[in-house]
Amino acid sequence: MSKDFQKYQAQTTPHPLGLKVESAKGSYIYTTDGKAHLDFVAGVSACNLGHCHPEIVKAIKTQAEQYLHVMVYGEYVLKPALEVSKTLARLLPQPLEQTYLVNSGTEAIDGSIKLARRATGRSQIIAAKHCYHGNSYGALSLMDYQERTQPFGPLLPHITHIEFNNENCLNVITDKTAAVVLETIQGGAGFILPENDYLKKVKHRCEKVGALLILDDIQPGFGRTGKLFGFQHFDIVPDILVMGKAMASGLPIGAFTASQKLMQLLSDKPKLGHITTFGGHPLIASAALKTLEILEQTDIIEQVGKKEMLIRTRLKHTLINEIRGKGLMLALIMKTEELANQLVLKAKEQNLILFWLLYEKKAVRVTPPLTITSNEIEKGCQIILNILDELHE
Repeated sequence: MSKDFQKYQAQTTPHPLGLKVESAKGSYIYTTDGKAHLDFVAGVSACNLGHCHPEIVKAIKTQAEQYLHVMVYGEYVLKPALEVSKTLARLLPQPLEQTYLVNSGTEAIDGSIKLARRATGRSQIIAAKHCYHGNSYGALSLMDYQERTQPFGPLLPHITHIEFNNENCLNVITDKTAAVVLETIQGGAGFILPENDYLKKVKHRCEKVGALLILDDIQPGFGRTGKLFGFQHFDIVPDILVMGKAMASGLPIGAFTASQKLMQLLSDKPKLGHITTFGGHPLIASAALKTLEILEQTDIIEQVGKKEMLIRTRLKHTLINEIRGKGLMLALIMKTEELANQLVLKAKEQNLILFWLLYEKKAVRVTPPLTITSNEIEKGCQIILNILDELHE
């Protein structure tokens, strides 16, 4: 199987982890050799309700028996997609009232860039250094990491970068700026939180010069930080909110939400300002609707803070410099890059799934399902501590 995997399926790295998955349930992934792997990654924050949540599976099966794809996005009234959009409008603050459903977070970023340029008539897009918004051409163009972008150039023009959390950069936002695109919490850079009302200050500057603020809540969203969306921690409402990852509990989806006034600009002059065949797919929308229902009607989000504190309390070790992040979006910042690498690989050998971050090489991702139990957290933390004791010796 491994040779076929390398031969026939295009790879993202020369050395994939290569777990041979048989099934997955709750907080565990089961491999073909019969081993149960405790999942501290949750599909890179995509499986917030764990693997194969029974209510999600039931919603998928029910919809599959009714209809699947019937028409490109926005032409027919499909109840699952409509109900997701209505539910988001109810749960989000004004003026976030209309949602465009797409296939991924990166497509939602591209759509939001198009919307900002259409709305303002301006071309400049400002993003943060060390940002990560996806890998489509539009989203990739926001990245300032030349090692990753140069081989695929030329990318979108008129992209400018500022330092996240640096208020001295705000004067870069001018009346030539269409939008500022920021992650609510910087992910690949090492789970960096905004400080000193930084996001509010960016929004104020945008309002002053007539630019739009686009917040990428793809990873912090759907309960991961202890609120439904990460931006809700920071007393701010973006002009355009981008979401994805955990939105449909393991199925591919993304969306961007704004005021009706803004969103209508994609439907005329030109018509079909953004179009997608499978966006709002009824099967996936059914899973997204059930995801929202579960998050709203249970105490899963309320428990996130307690689980965060359990992890922070248990994972105290001389080889860990700090734990960054919020809720169950956490990163262990190790003493060295090699320690981070060893921890991930040795954890795999002991049936605990950890992972790396994109830019911060000393970081180890800890983003388990929100449904993980205290006993499972204790078990995973003990494995990490045992490995670190061994490496320290």
